[in-house]
Amino acid sequence: MLPPISLAPTDLAPTDPYLIPSIVADGLLPGVRVLLKDETRYASGSHKEPAARAVVARAVAEGHDRIVVGSCGSYGRAMATACAAAGLRCTVVLPAEWSDGGAAAATAGADIRLVHGVYEDAVDESHRVAHTLGALDGNVDGPCKDTILAGHGHVFDALHRELGGAPAALWIPVGNGTTIVAAHHRARLLGWPVALHAVGSSGNNPIVTSWPGPYRTLPSHDVVTTEHNEPLVNWHALHGPEALTAIADSGGAVHAADDDELLAAQARLGRYGVNPNAAGSAALAGLLAHAEGTAVGGNQIVLLTGR
Repeated sequence: MLPPISLAPTDLAPTDPYLIPSIVADGLLPGVRVLLKDETRYASGSHKEPAARAVVARAVAEGHDRIVVGSCGSYGRAMATACAAAGLRCTVVLPAEWSDGGAAAATAGADIRLVHGVYEDAVDESHRVAHTLGALDGNVDGPCKDTILAGHGHVFDALHRELGGAPAALWIPVGNGTTIVAAHHRARLLGWPVALHAVGSSGNNPIVTSWPGPYRTLPSHDVVTTEHNEPLVNWHALHGPEALTAIADSGGAVHAADDDELLAAQARLGRYGVNPNAAGSAALAGLLAHAEGTAVGGNQIVLLTGR
């Protein structure tokens, strides 16, 4: 029987809908202060929504009426949601065999294009579509990279304020490494001593398999995608080299989690009314596994990224 956990929001009241207070999970790890940053509470269900909102603001400022992105699901949902709120058109390119076939993004108002292949193929195609349509390319490896990183940084400003700048360890699910890079940028600007811990799918992400470096892509046929690990899977992480540098510079590390560990973390969170999907629970899976063999102390922030 697991010890009871008291889930209570921190005292911070958000100043806008994109600053969600953390939940203090007393008892999750005895003697350790664990904060759950539940980014699934955005309208799109994805932690990528603040970044998508930042891209939308740029599109409006530059006079674009459409944004095109490649996605395996969550960024597409976030961008479709953000575009709909601003009255912009959105095209999302996805792998045909992955995710929900674009149903969630379509429901939010996006035009859907499916490609055969994997996530990287969808991104490549979306670059071509954006050029053809004269739309803003909203991909993380396109002209909006800095805008996306700044959008993600919104979250870390809130965390810094909640903790008053106290040292912390921040656990983040990793796919492309974009969120890790954004966290590192903001932590350095804020002068915040936070160790970054990336948690990815075991054997299915080059950030995980390359740690501690140098960065090496994986053979595309070697990665295995399941319904549980999908957002964590890449053969080439678009911000992989930068993410490895950021993690090392912060004093953090990279951790692997298999599907059973993802599902166990998801179930543990679900007992207390927090409901990310399995991949969105990866950060907790990494922390729990790490704590089994290593003394853990201080503020441990767990980023829950998708539902």
